[in-house]
Amino acid sequence: MTTEINFRGATFEQSAPSIHQCPPENGLEVAFAGRSNAGKSSAINTLTDNSKLARTSKTPGRTQLINFFSVGEGQRLVDLPGYGYAKVARAMKEEWQRNLSEYLQERDCLQGLVLLMDIRHPMQEFDSMMINWAVEVEMPVHILLTKADKLKRGPANSTLLAVRKQMQAAGVSDLVTAQCFSSLKRTGVDDLKRKLTEWLTPVQEVAQESEDSEPRT
Repeated sequence: MTTEINFRGATFEQSAPSIHQCPPENGLEVAFAGRSNAGKSSAINTLTDNSKLARTSKTPGRTQLINFFSVGEGQRLVDLPGYGYAKVARAMKEEWQRNLSEYLQERDCLQGLVLLMDIRHPMQEFDSMMINWAVEVEMPVHILLTKADKLKRGPANSTLLAVRKQMQAAGVSDLVTAQCFSSLKRTGVDDLKRKLTEWLTPVQEVAQESEDSEPRT
């Protein structure tokens, strides 16, 4: 049986200004990315039940470093810099963009990307760019449509369905999945945990589980 990950035991590991200062390429990690103010830090804090783990700010674009959090032996969550609204120089934005692209395409221990979008404004230009980067290297993406509490259930589900149809039309639905999420109401936390556990489980453990489930002859 797949080992359950203790997300509540998450601890801050380190920050890095670029991929060259990231921890060594060992273990498995999943990155959280999204436009500034999409709710990345809030999602990580809700997932780990620790309101102080990832820094949140009412000022968009505060997360300018790649932040690593340990959730087990060789298992990490990564909070990537937000992008979009930050009132910083164009050169700084371009540097963040280079770092994000380099991290996604060159970080060998990266198993998947959680891409957060405000459910009221999904699939902005940056979101499409991130998905394209990931698909280019066959990196699985899980879209979190955040702040789902801001919409009634019907409109929220309609938005989720529309995003899924868009991925299907683009021919990437085998790599890109999506769900609704609310840090405030804790909607979708269990679904997110299942996806992260799937990505952060070592290959040999999955293989062993598959072998154990095979009928004996």
